[in-house]
Amino acid sequence: MTDPFGPEVVAQIADHMNGDHADDNVLIVRALGGVPEATAARMTGMDQEAMIFAASVGGAEAEVRVPFTERLTERRQVRAEAVRMYREACEKLGVPARH
Repeated sequence: MTDPFGPEVVAQIADHMNGDHADDNVLIVRALGGVPEATAARMTGMDQEAMIFAASVGGAEAEVRVPFTERLTERRQVRAEAVRMYREACEKLGVPARH
């Protein structure tokens, strides 16, 4: 089976997450990545199991893997999983979801 998330696809998804959802990235890393002190986060990669973020913590950058609920096999699954992560993060943090 071919990896559905080659470098070009991952770059497109990361560009979207970092450009349109930068604040969401921080919430996801804080609530689901186990880094509540993160002040910023940008998506740097992903595979079929997780999104990978670079989180700013105390002036340093830390890699944070946030796992999906299941192994993704198609690009179309990424959006639903990103929305789920965001909404779950909002719920955990007690922040109203904006979308």
